[in-house]
Amino acid sequence: MAWDDIHEAGDPRGRGRGGGGRGGGPGDEDRGPQFQMPPFKIPKLTPKTLIIGLLVVLALWIGPSVVYTVAQDEVGVVTRFGEYVRTTPPGLQFKLPSPFEHVETPTVRKVRAATVGFRQRGNQEQDRPNESLMLTGDENIVDIDLVVQYHIVDAKNYLFNIRNQAKAVHDVAETAIRGIIGNRPIDDVLTVGKAEIQIQVKDAMQVILDKYESGIQILNAQLKDVSPPNAVDSAFKDVQSAKEDKDRFINEAKGYRNTIIPEARGKAAQLIAHAEGYREEVINKAKGDAHRFLAQYKEYKKAPQVTKKRIYLETMEEIYPHMNKIIISEGQGGILPILPLTQNLGEAFGNRSGK
Repeated sequence: MAWDDIHEAGDPRGRGRGGGGRGGGPGDEDRGPQFQMPPFKIPKLTPKTLIIGLLVVLALWIGPSVVYTVAQDEVGVVTRFGEYVRTTPPGLQFKLPSPFEHVETPTVRKVRAATVGFRQRGNQEQDRPNESLMLTGDENIVDIDLVVQYHIVDAKNYLFNIRNQAKAVHDVAETAIRGIIGNRPIDDVLTVGKAEIQIQVKDAMQVILDKYESGIQILNAQLKDVSPPNAVDSAFKDVQSAKEDKDRFINEAKGYRNTIIPEARGKAAQLIAHAEGYREEVINKAKGDAHRFLAQYKEYKKAPQVTKKRIYLETMEEIYPHMNKIIISEGQGGILPILPLTQNLGEAFGNRSGK
């Protein structure tokens, strides 16, 4: 029905063209031509048109849910009515339309991270004391921040065997680090044991995740920060300083020991060598005296008186220079010889005997 037909039929307020009010006056002609809506015709539904329409609707519904693309760093995990069917590689893939089959495409080459003791929010780190404070084997408290890196190796197990995968990895990491720290003294944790602890955490996490067939591989575990709690940090530094002084004193004592012992051993070896030389000297002298005595005895047997007198004279020559006595033979008269009394008598007789 045209717009004019509606108004000609009558106004809802009773102001039609043939009714009362302002109908059909001369002023109506001055308003100009009135707007008319073009007629709208609904096409007739034929079997051909109905089939084409159904095909278009079916294509719009099925097309996006049948074809899907898997990126290079992803795999496609297809489920049919919620049950795993297959895993598809990267590229253009096909599946049954929803709701028959669904696909998930987890990123398997991406390196993911789980943290214990803190959370990363942009460029800021938020500490989590309820996670970072741990008890050591000697009942001390240590503050630890741990970072674990991992990736997916089996997308099927990753999606279906564990729920809330990121939280599961975090919980496994916290369990592993607490168990390992609880079996070590605090000195070991803070100093030389860090590298070994990181390896133990990685291995312990992998054992737990493999037990649940999680499809996750741990790449590494890193102790980002290991320190005493802030409340006891100054006291711990004093203790560490005292231990360093102790180690320094021990090293100095060891250095002195390493210096003095070789020196003492050298002196001992020198004394031993000197004693051995003296022994050889005494033995050789005794052997020489024995040979000389035997030689003299041999000569003595040939001429006893002559040998006896010669030995006596040689002995006196050795004795008199060391005596402070003057011997004058009896019967020798004359003037007493003037002796150099101011000199040592031993030297005087020694000079005379030398002449």
